[in-house]
Amino acid sequence: MITPQTLFEKLRHIKLGGTTCRYTPEKCEEFAPLINAINQLKHEKNAIVLAHSYVSPEIQYGVADFVGDSYELSRNAASTTARVIVFAAVKFMAETAKILNPEKEVYIPSSLNGCTLADSITALDVKNLRKQYPDYTFVCYINTSAEVKAECDVCVTSSNVYKIVEAISNPNIYFLPDRLMGKNLINELQKKGVAKTIRLWDGTCYVHEAYNPDSIEYLRMEYPDLRVLSHPECGPSVLHASDFVGSTSQMIRYVHESNANAYFLLTECGLSSRLQMELPHKKFVGTCTMCKFMKSNTLQDIYRVLQHPTPTDRVEISPSLIQKARLSIDRMFYFAEKKSPLRSLTSQK
Repeated sequence: MITPQTLFEKLRHIKLGGTTCRYTPEKCEEFAPLINAINQLKHEKNAIVLAHSYVSPEIQYGVADFVGDSYELSRNAASTTARVIVFAAVKFMAETAKILNPEKEVYIPSSLNGCTLADSITALDVKNLRKQYPDYTFVCYINTSAEVKAECDVCVTSSNVYKIVEAISNPNIYFLPDRLMGKNLINELQKKGVAKTIRLWDGTCYVHEAYNPDSIEYLRMEYPDLRVLSHPECGPSVLHASDFVGSTSQMIRYVHESNANAYFLLTECGLSSRLQMELPHKKFVGTCTMCKFMKSNTLQDIYRVLQHPTPTDRVEISPSLIQKARLSIDRMFYFAEKKSPLRSLTSQK
């Protein structure tokens, strides 16, 4: 059982995020009974809550069994013995959990169920591209629908995209849907002397696309020892001005291990909130940029989904689509964790 006092002590250090992520004793008094009710329902229904680092802190700390980035949560989804998975994130992540656990009930408590990256491309788009570029290996970012994953050769996340694409023996790569991550991928491989012809789709994350290097320059003047960390979904000029580039889990590890006094995280501000909970003695600066899709997950909806789920809450994917989409995800797990070369896969779809 969590008390309002213990909840407040954990969340009171969070300063970024305007009024959305500011915690008072009164706010914690409101949240604590709901958190306890959710945790009781989880026990009764053999359920777990997976939460991305971008969702609100009261979800991360109060009810989540696992908190992480896309790759970490995919691994958690694949290994769970729970009968019910409630995925507090965005729809494509819940779809990935369903693909890895077709026999389990998977629910998404988000009222918006969107993502500008995932929504930028369809399975039909990929089919048409494959006809246009038959000699290319199609690599999809995990921020895609199950239908798109089913049409691609291998899936990647921000934590393993460079490694996997470099390992593909085919010199011709079509990377989708993130244009900015794709540009960063091209730059990274060129630095390493890896010769690839990489074509890109024109999708972007509206949160990461908004960052620019001017804000970095301004904050560096105010905080001389500032460490700037950026996500690969940001533009190349932002990455060039940063001290570290990585996935959210890689950023977390960097901040935990660093001795710097101030940090600017160029990603959705839920990550800064999480680190303020974990490392209250460290300073996080800059403006908050929130993802409306991630922040549409609420304790109230998690409770409702566990108690009385509706058909729109449930993630349903046909067995045939699961089988096709899982191939690209399984390849991601294998080649992200092995050192074997990734042979051309274009003929296997």
